[in-house]
Amino acid sequence: MRSLGTIPNRPEAIRKMVRKLREHGEPRFCYEAGPTGYCLYWQLSEMGMDCEVIAPSLIPTKASDRIKTDRRDAEKLARCYRAGELTAVAVPSPEQEALRDLVRAREAAKKDQLKARHRLGKFLLRHGRKPEGMKPWTKQFLEWIKTNVHFEHKAHEVTLLNYLHEVEHVALRILHLESAIDEAVREAPADMRAVIEALQALRGVAQTTAATIVSELGSLTRFANPRQLMGYSGLVASEHSSGNKVHRGPITKTGNAHLRRVLVESAWSYHHRPNVTGFLLRRQKSLAISDEVKAIAWKAQHRLNKRYKALAAKGKNKNQIVTAIARELLGFIWAIAKHTEQKQTANAS
Repeated sequence: MRSLGTIPNRPEAIRKMVRKLREHGEPRFCYEAGPTGYCLYWQLSEMGMDCEVIAPSLIPTKASDRIKTDRRDAEKLARCYRAGELTAVAVPSPEQEALRDLVRAREAAKKDQLKARHRLGKFLLRHGRKPEGMKPWTKQFLEWIKTNVHFEHKAHEVTLLNYLHEVEHVALRILHLESAIDEAVREAPADMRAVIEALQALRGVAQTTAATIVSELGSLTRFANPRQLMGYSGLVASEHSSGNKVHRGPITKTGNAHLRRVLVESAWSYHHRPNVTGFLLRRQKSLAISDEVKAIAWKAQHRLNKRYKALAAKGKNKNQIVTAIARELLGFIWAIAKHTEQKQTANAS
């Protein structure tokens, strides 16, 4: 094993390195997933090279190793890759990555909205300004602030206007991003769009949630069974067992945090009794969802609602119950996605 030094991440430098390595045989490449994204992977793939992006958290490490340099990391990566001890991540397609970035931008905007509302709300509360019988953060509430909330000191007025402007600005950001998500879903590849539409047959899974699931997971058929998908999501219990002793703890929280968040949000809707009304009924009609997918979604409602009641009867707290429901919901998501992807493949052939 020998080092070639530091290679700049520029197309011409990469091409030069590949030509040099090809003089000694057909090279294979790998690098750690990180903030540099998949540009290097796509460039090497266009050149006909085998390249894999490695999950950093699954790289074997020695407990006694206290020296970390780029050169030592590269050598360790090469040795482990040659030994077959590394786990590659699923590289998204450019369309999937674009949708994922857009969905994550909306998620960031929602977090900013919560912070902005907290700042304004606590400011008003600190000064004893609270309307009676009015739901917060509605259009009426914001108009009440503009009309009735005034301060003697100019500094307080400037602070109020700044906080109010931030709340309104982030609301416009969210509307713009949601409109962009609608357009991105319409323009997505047919196979991706079909899965996003099919998942909306499930209760608690509207378009944004479905787009998040598909953009974060890609093709769900890469998971051989629902248990693999549940393990990937980090919603399974951690375990520390030895001999005859079996100890299971909280969920592992490994894998994709964005996926876990939307699943837990969707799982809350299953404490209601099964029915197909309102937004869910309109979604199923407007998207022309197949009877097979509707049957899976209806089975999910009965199964998950029954599971919710059973866990509640055992005295489990609501957060534990919803986490368990979210884990089982993944099984139905996998079933719908698999059915839809197989149908798309059959139609294409």
